[in-house]
Amino acid sequence: MNSTKNFRGRTRDFAVRVLNFLGMVPFNTATKILSNQLCKSATSIGANFRAFCRGRSKNELYAKICIVVEEADETIYWLDLFDAANYGDKLELAQLSTEALEILKITAKIKSSMSP
Repeated sequence: MNSTKNFRGRTRDFAVRVLNFLGMVPFNTATKILSNQLCKSATSIGANFRAFCRGRSKNELYAKICIVVEEADETIYWLDLFDAANYGDKLELAQLSTEALEILKITAKIKSSMSP
């Protein structure tokens, strides 16, 4: 239970770091679109992991962890686009990408242990 609570905090902290990163990105048409997409996927990781923790059935748990894995993978994609387009602090992008990949690996392992 404590590891679940810790991981919930980790996904929340990750979302906050992404929000802070986005607050520092210069605004233009491209970054508006990228920022919106990254914000949605990064915050969805934590929100859906919280929902996973409250799942009422095996099917519901599996569905929620699948969403978390998908959103983590999508977040990595958007971070990669920020990097490729040279938007944002490179060091923070690298750290966010590393954290997103770690979250993806952890949640993908949970998902594979639950596979129907």
